[in-house]
Amino acid sequence: MGTMLPTQIFGSALVNSENANIINISSMGAFSPLTRIPGYSAAKAAVSNFTQWAATYFAKSNIRVNAIAPGFFQTTQNHALHFNPDGTPTPRSKKITDSTPMGKYGDPENLIGGPLYLLSPQSCFVTGVILPIDGGFTSYSGV
Repeated sequence: MGTMLPTQIFGSALVNSENANIINISSMGAFSPLTRIPGYSAAKAAVSNFTQWAATYFAKSNIRVNAIAPGFFQTTQNHALHFNPDGTPTPRSKKITDSTPMGKYGDPENLIGGPLYLLSPQSCFVTGVILPIDGGFTSYSGV
């Protein structure tokens, strides 16, 4: 509901507007389920699927619908999950950075460029895309 209703409401308001865009928020969990959070991964896979459906549905109305799929970002909210009290990485944190070709967490500011591109007129022929912003996480097979 958190993606579907806003897309429907804003989509109706944007019909035949110039450079109309809807950007949804997906996740790495949409591409491959993450351990210990199957409900989250399933929900984000649904966001990606719905984004592609909505891109097709709204295309003739001059509305582009895309999503960003953030990778792993270091924030106050998840700091205790990724780092021990002494500042050393947890085993989960090490798995994440070892599976990210750039070898680090993203900074929240790294999320700005993707949406700016998707919102710009230069991407006027881009719709139905799930854009990973993930330091290469989705492209790494682990070998």
